[in-house]
Amino acid sequence: MLAPSKSPSKSHPAKPDSSLIRLQKFLADSGVASRRASEQLIVEGRVTVNGEVRSKLGTKVKTEGDRVTVDGRPVEPKRKLYVAVNKPPGFLCTRKDELSRQTVLDLIPREWDSLFPVGRLDRESEGLIFLTNDGDFSLRLTHPRYGVLKRYRAWVTGKLEPHQLEPLTKGIEHEGDLLKAERVWLLESNNSHTLVEIELSQGKNREIRRMFLALSREVERLQRIQIGPIRLAELPIGKWRVLRDTEVKSLLKGTD
Repeated sequence: MLAPSKSPSKSHPAKPDSSLIRLQKFLADSGVASRRASEQLIVEGRVTVNGEVRSKLGTKVKTEGDRVTVDGRPVEPKRKLYVAVNKPPGFLCTRKDELSRQTVLDLIPREWDSLFPVGRLDRESEGLIFLTNDGDFSLRLTHPRYGVLKRYRAWVTGKLEPHQLEPLTKGIEHEGDLLKAERVWLLESNNSHTLVEIELSQGKNREIRRMFLALSREVERLQRIQIGPIRLAELPIGKWRVLRDTEVKSLLKGTD
């Protein structure tokens, strides 16, 4: 025999305070550093909340009301900004360079000096890269677990046949790493050069150059033409544009 049902309670569980976020996310959202780098700042005891050092990663803060400092300097929440840049060869993907070489931040307005690159392109590579002050956005586009696809165009030395490109999608061992492309397209090939498009989800250090080195080929030019659904399209080399809200949402779709 079923027990009589109880009348529904009129009380509701308390909703979580949406103004409370993890300290490392607050730092990343404020443009201090990427989330990983912000975690390191916390562990090193360089961050205070309302005058007290907080060195535990589980710490939460109020986005409005709590006073946060890093190395004694107050941290203020900043408007989130997302910028697409067509990086020319010769520019570094870093905020500052000890040798005073040109960086991608030299291509954008000076007042945006709090932005940082999302991932990297090596110095001689070119093409699409994002700059932002949103650490969570950066993490979701670069961490392998999210699998955001990036497409590249590579000009390599020598003639390559389609079957010679098969190892790229099967995986190539190089210096202890497994280098693997998701897809490869052969666009052009003659006796001196081959042009291919490659799609990656990992983005290991100099991955494409190392792949072709394993095939005894040299990459003469490397251009990133797409990140997720965003294409380089007609953005001139060395120029930038601000991403639209719909574009930012499309990039983050599926990474929740």
